[in-house]
Amino acid sequence: MDDGRPLFLQIAEQIEGSIIDGSLPEETRVPSTNELAAFHRINPATAANGINQLVTDGVLYKRRGIGMFVASGAREQLLERRRQDFGRKFIAPLLGEAQKLGMDAEDLKKMIDAWRDET
Repeated sequence: MDDGRPLFLQIAEQIEGSIIDGSLPEETRVPSTNELAAFHRINPATAANGINQLVTDGVLYKRRGIGMFVASGAREQLLERRRQDFGRKFIAPLLGEAQKLGMDAEDLKKMIDAWRDET
């Protein structure tokens, strides 16, 4: 688990991925910081930083004495954020390059359809 980004962000993204794919449904308990630390062989404080980031983002909430849980609406919140990120990372550059090449939306649609048909 080391792709150059801080470990706490990788922990947060792993939990986000589990929420998005449905393996951690809303209102279910997430692994504790100690469970995450033991599983990933990292410092519990690092795991706690990842969890705390998700609490700050409103994705998780704490039930005193029980643990952290997935908040209602967390999946849709994460999907919307990822859609926005997708637009910034991929769509904006795609449109910029298409404009340089003199392509319009219909040209892009045809190209996307052709690539999709090849797979």
